[in-house]
Amino acid sequence: MIWLYISELAGKDLEISVILRFIVYASPNLVPLTLPLAILFTSIMVFGEFSEHYELAAIKSTGISLQRAMRSLIVFMVLLGISMFFFANDVIPASQRKFISLRKDIFALKPARIITVNQFNELGDINIKVADKYGSNDQFLSDVLIHKRDPKRSGNYTVIKSEKGELISSVKSDLLSLVLTNGNYYEEVNKQVNSTIGDDDDDKKDIEDYPFVKTYFEKYAINIDLSDFNKKEVSENQYTKNRKMLKASVLVKDIDSFALKLHQQREILSKKEYRKLGVHLASNQRIANEMNCAYLTRRDLPENPEDFFDFETQEKVLERALSDVQKTTDRFKTYKKDLRRKVERINKFEIALHEKYVLGFSCIVLFFVGAPLGSIIRKGGIGLPLIYALGIFLVYHFIGIFAKNSAEDGSISPFLSCWLSTFIVLPIGILLTYKATTEKDLISSDFFYHLFQKLKRFFKKRV
Repeated sequence: MIWLYISELAGKDLEISVILRFIVYASPNLVPLTLPLAILFTSIMVFGEFSEHYELAAIKSTGISLQRAMRSLIVFMVLLGISMFFFANDVIPASQRKFISLRKDIFALKPARIITVNQFNELGDINIKVADKYGSNDQFLSDVLIHKRDPKRSGNYTVIKSEKGELISSVKSDLLSLVLTNGNYYEEVNKQVNSTIGDDDDDKKDIEDYPFVKTYFEKYAINIDLSDFNKKEVSENQYTKNRKMLKASVLVKDIDSFALKLHQQREILSKKEYRKLGVHLASNQRIANEMNCAYLTRRDLPENPEDFFDFETQEKVLERALSDVQKTTDRFKTYKKDLRRKVERINKFEIALHEKYVLGFSCIVLFFVGAPLGSIIRKGGIGLPLIYALGIFLVYHFIGIFAKNSAEDGSISPFLSCWLSTFIVLPIGILLTYKATTEKDLISSDFFYHLFQKLKRFFKKRV
C-alpha cells in the first residue's frame, strides 16, 4: 500500500497516525485482488503438505473420503464467500468514503502538504514552486514562482514571482486562497506583426513582436479550486465516486435510470434527424420551390438526371447537398461520441455491480482448484505451491482484466466480462476434484497414447 501511494505520502510531512489511517482506509479495495490468491496458495500448500507426509492416505485408510475430510473447509468457504459479498457491498464503499474524506481534510487543514519544496506542483491552472515552507501548518511560503495557464490560449503566458506567500483555507470550502506579498506579475499579450516596406516590394519583411505587461504588487490573491484537484487524484487512483462508493441496490437503480435516459435520448435524436433530413413530402415541395425546378413535382421525369437543372442550378444543388451531408456527418459523430460515453458509463456500473457477487464465488472456485491440486502434486511448503498458485492466478486475473476492458466499450456484455475467468476455472476445479477423489494422476503416462488412439479412430470413421 505504501508503494502504491508513495506519491501521496512521500515528502508531505504527514504524521504516523495519518499515514496509518490512509493505509487502513485504502486497504479494503485490495481485498478483491489479494483474497482469491491467498485462498488458492494456502489451499495448495496445506493439502500438498498433507499429501506429502501421507496424512491424506492415513485419513482415507480409516474409511474417511476426501470430500468428508474437506467438509468443514467447504462449509467455511461457503460462509466466507457469502461474507465477501457483504464486505464488497458495505465495507469497501464505506472505506472509500472515509479515504476521500481524509484526503480532503488533509488538503483543507494543511493545504501546504500538496506543495513539495523545490519542484513545480500542478494545482488547477497554475504550476507553483517554492523555496521553503514554514509555520505551524507550513502555510507560509518563500520565494514563490508561479506559471499560470491561459484557458483561452494554449500555453503558459503568465509568470508571477513574489518574496512571500500564505495559504489560507477552510474545511467547509473547496477554495484555497494563496496570498502573495511583494512580487511582480508578468503577462505576455497577443503577438503583433509589423510590416516594414522598403523601396522595393521584394524587401517586405515581417517582424514579430512579443510584448508583455509587467506589474508590481504588494499583495495579490489567487483562489485555487481544490475540488477539481481532488476529482483528478481520485480518478488517477481508480476511485470513482459513482461506482466504488455505491451499494448493489443503489447501483441497480442507477443502471436502470441511465439505461432509460439513454433509450429516451436515442429516440429524441432519431426523431430530430428524421425531421432534419426532410423525408416528408412538404419538405420535398419546399426544396423544389427554392430551386425553381418544376420537374420534381411532375410525373414525366426526364431519363437523364442532369436534365433536372441547368448548370448553375446543378452547382447550387451539389453545394447544398455536400454542405448538408457534412453537417449531418458532424452531428452523427458528436452523437456517437456522446452515446458511447454514456454506454461506457452504464457498462462500468454493471461491472461494479457484478464484481460484488463474483468475489465470493471466485474464492469458492479457487479453493476447489487449490485443494485437490495440492493433494495431487504431493508437495507442501512455499516453493512449488507458490509457483502453481501464481501461474493459475495470473491467468485467471489477466483474463478478467482483458474481459473487463472489452466490456467497457461494449465488445462483450458486462456480466460475461466479470464471470468469464470464473467460468473458465470452474471446470478445472471440477476435474481436479474428480482426479483427487478417485486418486488418479493429473495426466497419466498413457494419457497421450489413448488420446492419439481416439483421434485415430475418429478420423478413420470420417474417411
